[in-house]
Amino acid sequence: MTDAPVEVRAAGGLVVRSGRHGPEVLVVHRPRYDDWSLPKGKVDPGESLVDAAVREVREETGIEARPGPEVGRVRYRDRRGRTKEVVYWRMTPLGPTDLAREPDDEVDEVRWVPVADAARLLTYEHDRRLVAAVDGA
Repeated sequence: MTDAPVEVRAAGGLVVRSGRHGPEVLVVHRPRYDDWSLPKGKVDPGESLVDAAVREVREETGIEARPGPEVGRVRYRDRRGRTKEVVYWRMTPLGPTDLAREPDDEVDEVRWVPVADAARLLTYEHDRRLVAAVDGA
């Protein structure tokens, strides 16, 4: 799989804030797949990976975030059998972190989850691995 050419490029964010009991990460529920994951999405033509990550976090969560270091790349076959690579950046929220985004067909719920609890909620192992590497976990 690692040698297969990438057919779909995507980018996302591991958005972290300080919570009352330690670091919290921002997760989304996608009704189409009935899964919990980190915010991510396809890169638009002419868009950089990091710009796509910032845009996807904003669109899926309503949170403006500043990208920091790249924290991982995940490659897998999507539901259509295409090779997909998602690049993630650790991100810091800019401004308020209240979740006021209206649900839609793409994302119907957004939550701040303590890092210690995220593994029980997240659907995909690759998301759990990224979250497990957050400082203070």
